[in-house]
Amino acid sequence: MALQATTTTFSFSAPTFRSTPPPPHAFTSKRRLSIKSSSSGLSSPPPPLLSLSRSNLKGRAFASDGSTTQESPSVVCFGEMLIDFVPTTSGLSLAQAPAFKKAPGGAPANVAVGIARLGGSSAFIGKVGEDEFGYMLANILKDNNVNKEGMRFDPGARTALAFVTLTSEGEREFMFYRNPSADMLLEESELDLDLIKKAKIFHYGSISLITEPCKSAHIAAAKAAKEAGVILSYDPNLRLPLWPSADNARDEILSVWDTADIIKISEEEIEFLTKGEDPYDDSVVRKLFHPKLKLLLVTEGPEGCRYYTKDFSGRVHGLKVEVVDTTGAGDAFVAGILSQLACDLSLLQDEERLREALMFANACGALTVKERGAIPALPTKQAVLDALLKAVV
Repeated sequence: MALQATTTTFSFSAPTFRSTPPPPHAFTSKRRLSIKSSSSGLSSPPPPLLSLSRSNLKGRAFASDGSTTQESPSVVCFGEMLIDFVPTTSGLSLAQAPAFKKAPGGAPANVAVGIARLGGSSAFIGKVGEDEFGYMLANILKDNNVNKEGMRFDPGARTALAFVTLTSEGEREFMFYRNPSADMLLEESELDLDLIKKAKIFHYGSISLITEPCKSAHIAAAKAAKEAGVILSYDPNLRLPLWPSADNARDEILSVWDTADIIKISEEEIEFLTKGEDPYDDSVVRKLFHPKLKLLLVTEGPEGCRYYTKDFSGRVHGLKVEVVDTTGAGDAFVAGILSQLACDLSLLQDEERLREALMFANACGALTVKERGAIPALPTKQAVLDALLKAVV
């Protein structure tokens, strides 16, 4: 199929605004398969821990601070939120790193914050530990205007941790601490289904499919969204060492494939899911395009992205920038495109306008790799537009 040249006109839509058990010890490590996210920074101290008995609580909601609005978030993101520890010096192993920067992360949470940074309305549904890190993460959502009504706290498990090594090129490897972590323990009964059903887009990954009870909660949440007519957005976000085996990861990732309306995937993930086939071959990519899919996106790092719909396909080139840390780039891209689609789903039928939205998303990803971590680097809408205009000039 012919790959079209990038357009140089910008007409992005304005998004909708909205007014203690022992610490875990199990860990795994892996080479990262696709550009993804992390974060950092908070401005307000965590609230004091409640004087509730940990032994008789499964989890609880974050106390209302009166900041929520009556408007329902346009995009609800479901899954994990955790702490990434990113080395302050690139190109060293975890053992050699002299220090680490605390960087709140978790792909679905990063997408939620990214959308809010772009001026859109978003919510996060997931579970963290009832610990200092968990409260810190809740405050980060609050500080970034993300609806956190669906966030739950587990008194019997810690907030997940991940240590991230950075090569001199800004690529990453992970060592996870989940044994189990709180995000794995979200139960179906703890879901805020009303929040999900009122959204325009429901976004999720595959990590929440790895273990029970979170797997059942994931399936129930997606089912409720689908039945309510909400668009389902899926980013597999493969983290292979977290799965029992490669075959199990492939089977579970594909088990929910045909229910998604929008799928974002990397070249490496295509190769993994197709058992080694060429991710640059359009016929290979088309094998992953199921009959009900509205949009399949393939990210190519600094090269931009490819897009596939039933009626058209092509490539949109990315912005060339100096890479510091690729953490968060994929999530920034997803936030960019979902923020545009949440304003106007008719973009899915209009190739010219879809290409403009993808240029915007590519720029979101490019700006994010210029800083360490994801949330501190996630751009505002004005920063993205400025970068695109500068690139054209």
